[in-house]
Amino acid sequence: MLELENLELLKNKKNLLAFSAGVDSSALLFLLLEHNISFDIALVNYGLREQSKKEETYALELAKKYHLKAHITHAPSFENNFEKNARDFRYAFFDKLMITYDNLLTAHQLNDQLEWFLMRLSKGAGTTELLGLEALSERKNYKVIRPLLQHSKEELLNYLTKNKYHYFVDESNSDEKYERNHFRKHFSNKFLEEYQDGIKRSFNYLKEDKEALSQEVKELFHEKEFYILGYKEEHQIIRLVDKYLKKLGYLLSAQQRTELKKEHSLVFGGVWAVEVLENKIFIAPYKTTPMTKKFKEFCRVKKIPSKIRAYLFEEKFDLKFN
Repeated sequence: MLELENLELLKNKKNLLAFSAGVDSSALLFLLLEHNISFDIALVNYGLREQSKKEETYALELAKKYHLKAHITHAPSFENNFEKNARDFRYAFFDKLMITYDNLLTAHQLNDQLEWFLMRLSKGAGTTELLGLEALSERKNYKVIRPLLQHSKEELLNYLTKNKYHYFVDESNSDEKYERNHFRKHFSNKFLEEYQDGIKRSFNYLKEDKEALSQEVKELFHEKEFYILGYKEEHQIIRLVDKYLKKLGYLLSAQQRTELKKEHSLVFGGVWAVEVLENKIFIAPYKTTPMTKKFKEFCRVKKIPSKIRAYLFEEKFDLKFN
C-alpha cells in the first residue's frame, strides 16, 4: 500500500475528496478506504467528453458501494480561458461544500508538481511560486491537503492495476492546446522517467528552504478576510501577497506581480486591495462604502491605508491592532 502524507490530519476529521474518476483521484479514493479514513466525494462534470456521464455514474456507484455522500455539479460551457474559468467554478463549488467539512483532499501528485515547477520556471518565478503545490495549505476556512505529492503517476497506475481498481483516462490530458499538457508531453514525463528519486529529494530540499524563508515573516493581525503582515526585505512582498491572496482564492498573474514591484497601493481584479506601508502589508476586500469623517480621521492617525478603510468600516472592526 502506498503511503499518504499528513495521514494524521485526516483521522477523526470531516474530509471531502475532489474526485474526477481519473487515475489520480481514483487511486486516492481507494487508498483512503484502505487507510480507514472517513470522507465524502465531490465531482464537477464539465460535459466536454462522451465519457463524462460514465465518470459521474461511476462516482455515484462508488459512493453507494462505500457509503459515501456524493456531491455532483454540472459546469456551464466556458467560451474562452477554459482552465481559469473551470478552476474558479470548481473552487466556488468546493467553497460552498466546505462549510460542513474540515479538509479538502486533492489528488495532485509528483508529475503535477514538476509540471507546475517547469511552467513557472519558464516564466520567471521565486521559490514560493515554483513550489505552488504544497502537501498542506490553507484556503479561507479550511485546509487543502494533497496526500499524494510524493508519488508519481506511474506509481499510482501500478497501484490501480495491481489491485484491479477501475479508473478512466481523460483524453483531454493529451490536448496540447492546454499549457500543462505541452509541458507534460515534452518535458516532465520524460524527466521523471529517468530522474524520479532525485526530483523527489530536490522538492523536499526546496520545501525546507521555503519554510526557512517564511520564518522571517510575521502575521501581525488576521480577522475575517483582513490581514496585516510584517516583512523585513522588499523581495518578500510579492511572495507574501501571492501566498495570502491564493489562500483567499485569488491567483495573481505575471503582470500583476510586475505591477506590485512598482506600486504599493493596488486593487487586483476589482476585488482585493493590497497596500504596503512601513514594512507592513495590508490585504482586504476592496470596498467603496461611504465612511464618516470621524472614521477617516481615525484611520489616518492609525496609519491605515486608504484602500483598506471601507472594508474595516463596513465590517465594524475593533481597530486596536495598530
